[in-house]
Amino acid sequence: MAHDIAHHESNTKKIWQVFFLLSAITIVEVIFGIWKPGFMEVKFLSLKLLNWFFIILTLWKAYYITWSFMHMEGETKGLRRSVVWTGVFLICYLMFILLTEGDYIYEVFKAGHKSWDF
Repeated sequence: MAHDIAHHESNTKKIWQVFFLLSAITIVEVIFGIWKPGFMEVKFLSLKLLNWFFIILTLWKAYYITWSFMHMEGETKGLRRSVVWTGVFLICYLMFILLTEGDYIYEVFKAGHKSWDF
């Protein structure tokens, strides 16, 4: 009688790959944060391109962390989409609200309707 024994597979290689990829993205973010290149000082949708660059890289890291550590690569397409797209939608919605409200508050203070007392 043969018994099916589940073999434990080592994930050491995958863990190191995830570590090096996330480290590389973080190092790029730090370098751009220190360097602040002039060509990225252009404003797009009330935000500098450098800030959009950081937002996009941060979202990429969040997606990759979800993909790797929640083991989403082995799940069905529907579950992957429901988890990832819900998060992406909520993060984009939060960014929209924060940027819209922040810009409004800045314009109110800049126009002098309220004083800068802080």
